[in-house]
Amino acid sequence: MFHYFLRRLSGRAGRMRATLCLAAALLVFASGALAAEPLKVVYPDYWPFFTRNDQGVMTGFFYDIVHEALERLGIESTWRTYPWSRCQALVRDGEADAMITVPTAERLVYAATHDDPFYLKQLKVFTTVDHPKLAEIRAIRSIDDIHRLALVVVTYHGNGWNDKYIRSRGIKTYDSPLLKNVWLMLANHRGDIAIEWPLAAWPLIKDGGVAGRIVETDVSLEAMPFHLLISRACPCADLLPEFNEVIKRMQAEGRIDDIIGKYVVRQ
Repeated sequence: MFHYFLRRLSGRAGRMRATLCLAAALLVFASGALAAEPLKVVYPDYWPFFTRNDQGVMTGFFYDIVHEALERLGIESTWRTYPWSRCQALVRDGEADAMITVPTAERLVYAATHDDPFYLKQLKVFTTVDHPKLAEIRAIRSIDDIHRLALVVVTYHGNGWNDKYIRSRGIKTYDSPLLKNVWLMLANHRGDIAIEWPLAAWPLIKDGGVAGRIVETDVSLEAMPFHLLISRACPCADLLPEFNEVIKRMQAEGRIDDIIGKYVVRQ
């Protein structure tokens, strides 16, 4: 009887150990699967930063730079396009992991970033060829001049730079839900100026059929520093210091200049 009881106990203990081992193995497998999940990056379709070509392949120099830097760290990524305000909401709400933008105090509440920008976007002032204040606009030297001239700025919804440096100064701003419509609004005198990056602006201006009605001035305003922002809830946020080092190496190697050069030549 006593030996029978020991055999039963031993059998139950063995089954319990087997169950615990199986549970531990499943936990290890699950954690490994989570770690292997690609970084979910969201972006607004905006050539030449990021877009898909006719074959559905991701292209654009922001994509090329960040994708390569992530690959050097062994991080896979997936890229999905949404309107810009939706991109920010998805990262804020934890439904997406990352986006590429200018760090602002509001964005840094829910996302982390790295120290050094991987690209500085120089902004130029655009207006219409028949604007009554064209001479004064060409003479702008600072944002103070925009305020003094009581100019209305046309931009796109979710432009954090505009919110920080233009709208916050009390300068009247009209927002378009789509970036491409900024130029239609400007051409139709819905505002006085737009402040944008020429390399991306001119293809949209030409596509909108308003190239003959808009002029790019020589006025250059502050450059916009672009970073990768990762949700603070995402484990990959811990790798941002390493990402920063990779970016610095790519800059030192001339790799980032090479990537940008492909798109500048194409323009």
